[in-house]
Amino acid sequence: MDPIQLSVVIPVFNGSASIEGVVEAVRAALADVPFEIVLVDDGSVDASGEVCRRLAERDPHTIAFVQHARNFGEHSAVLTGLRRASGRYVATMDDDGQNPPDQLPVLLRAIREHQLDVVYGRYREKRHGFLRNLGSRFTNAVATWLLRKPRGLYLSSFKIMSRLVVDAVAGYRGPYPYLDGLILQATQRVGQVEVEHHCREAGRSGYTLRKLFRLWCNMFLGFSIAPLRCATLLGLATSAASLPLLAGIVIDKLFVNPDVTIGVPTILVCLTFFAGTQLFVLGMVGEYVGRVFLQSQGKPQSVIRDERLRSNGRP
Repeated sequence: MDPIQLSVVIPVFNGSASIEGVVEAVRAALADVPFEIVLVDDGSVDASGEVCRRLAERDPHTIAFVQHARNFGEHSAVLTGLRRASGRYVATMDDDGQNPPDQLPVLLRAIREHQLDVVYGRYREKRHGFLRNLGSRFTNAVATWLLRKPRGLYLSSFKIMSRLVVDAVAGYRGPYPYLDGLILQATQRVGQVEVEHHCREAGRSGYTLRKLFRLWCNMFLGFSIAPLRCATLLGLATSAASLPLLAGIVIDKLFVNPDVTIGVPTILVCLTFFAGTQLFVLGMVGEYVGRVFLQSQGKPQSVIRDERLRSNGRP
């Protein structure tokens, strides 16, 4: 049997209506490439687990199945799949059909020809909802600043990685994973190619506003101390700005308008501003400390309920 050239990791969440079609499309797209598929059911509440298990039982030589005990998030599910992928290259894609499998050879060709470690698929025309698009733009902008992401690089869930990068990021065991942050910490040999982006085949996106915020926090607080440095600079700037203002008030009282009365509203506004700034900084520091505490207490990144590994050979 030829060694696996491409592993395709697909995190599944409430995708029972679309995942079977996606798997069949992957088969058709990779007919000339030794491949495997790793399906990770991330605590779905529909029949996704049963559908994925049936697919793995039907073709145990090509499809592996892993089921989380509850919903741990897309990035945790992808890491679970990466640890079970054996291919020389590993691609990740969504379960809803928006990442067309016929673009997988495009990603594979790009990473081979340009000798890159990671190639992202940049959508020619995005077909996500308004909230998902807004969150993606904001996350990409912040990642450029925090993670030193190359400008113009779009961080999409549709990508392909070399074995070097897969082994590097799969070793992360923290409870707050952000896959693209791990990738950018591991390598600078990153590129992108334009790919198509289709409409969802069924259902709706699993990304709510709450999940988008949690993902953004994982990136913002999990892979950089830049927010703490910004808080320090904010405190210094506020203190520095208060000195000339205080001097101006004293000079105005003594020499310009001796009869002026310092207004209570002004004092209240100043107190509110400084109290709000202090609470913001303390909250951010507390978030860092809380994450360290939870990690030290062994908060799991994921818990496996069921697993069907791929057979090593074909009959």
